[in-house]
Amino acid sequence: MTPSALAGLRILDLSSQLSGPYCTMLLGDLGADVIKVEHPAGGDNARLMAPRVNGESAPFMTFNRNKRSITVDVKSPDGLAIVRRLAARADVVLENWRPGTAARLGLGYEDVRALNPRVVYCSISGFGQTGPYASRGGFDRIAQGMSGLMSINGEEDGAPLVVPIPISDIGTGMFGLIGILAALAYRDRTGEGQMIDASLLETPIAWSVYEAAYFFATGQAPARLGQGHRTNAPYQAFRTADGWINLGGGAQQFWRDICRILDVERLLDDPRFTTPELRVKHRAELEALLQPRFLTQPSSVWLERFEAVGVPAGPILTYDQVFADPHVKAREMALEVDHPRAGRTRVLGIPFKLSRTPGAVRRPAPTLGQHTDEVLRELGYNEAMIGDLRARKVV
Repeated sequence: MTPSALAGLRILDLSSQLSGPYCTMLLGDLGADVIKVEHPAGGDNARLMAPRVNGESAPFMTFNRNKRSITVDVKSPDGLAIVRRLAARADVVLENWRPGTAARLGLGYEDVRALNPRVVYCSISGFGQTGPYASRGGFDRIAQGMSGLMSINGEEDGAPLVVPIPISDIGTGMFGLIGILAALAYRDRTGEGQMIDASLLETPIAWSVYEAAYFFATGQAPARLGQGHRTNAPYQAFRTADGWINLGGGAQQFWRDICRILDVERLLDDPRFTTPELRVKHRAELEALLQPRFLTQPSSVWLERFEAVGVPAGPILTYDQVFADPHVKAREMALEVDHPRAGRTRVLGIPFKLSRTPGAVRRPAPTLGQHTDEVLRELGYNEAMIGDLRARKVV
């Protein structure tokens, strides 16, 4: 069997909640050995998230698969010694504490580098390790608001809206992964490790490609567009006789087919809509003319007609429909795992498919401290030493 892409890499995961654990989940999916350090009294706060399956948090199980859990009181001298021994052997150390916390504990980048000069060390925080806001805590919603994302999300005359998916957390975990893989590639060439500094604030700013371009070009803050798109029209959701569909028909080559299918070919000669730029400028008028036509047929009819001529369109599905969709099933975006307490459960699949070294869900999310003794033995602790650590509540 071909080994996993990251087989042999050891990851020390000091993070909690979502941003850091999502990053280390991806590393684990690709074959790395991820050791998750949790406090003996309750562990990662994500373990408290609802809903629960036989007492186990479903969200926690979703983004903590492929990890081993060890419980350690890092604030005790013996507990710190355990984590430092793990750091000395790790290829990657990741934490998402408030900046300065790791250094105060003796686990900052310089501390770990002194033990392990080749280490790749990733710090995820709300605002980064430098700058006026560095000492602030990090929360996805706060980052969405301060990045400009919420200012452009919502109806034109409505309130700014948060994106329900915690994209600052998840996206920063992904950017952290990119930084880690780049740093590992550099280490392979030079033997030198380095630190990655990723923040929740910068992630949605980095994604604002259209909005930043608009602001840089015009000096004006982009406004909310509701269902519209900043550079294309019609490129939005439309209500049909029985639901909603998305139409991605902003490109000029699709415009004639859209007008023909909707039986509004008169609009082809309307001076307001002859070019993509003009359709964007007159987006509201265009929507008012097209929307009544969509109400005359169910979604399936429109989707079939658009598909037949290659106009991009798709249904707007609820999550029960998503995971029942034959294509989503074929792409294995929901996988079953056997959890020691929750039983047979489902977790999200792996969204990137490697042809030679595909990722895999090799183990379910760990129960709290499930692998403590196992990991301590790997570090050289014998049964008497482990028993002593447990008796003193170090682990």
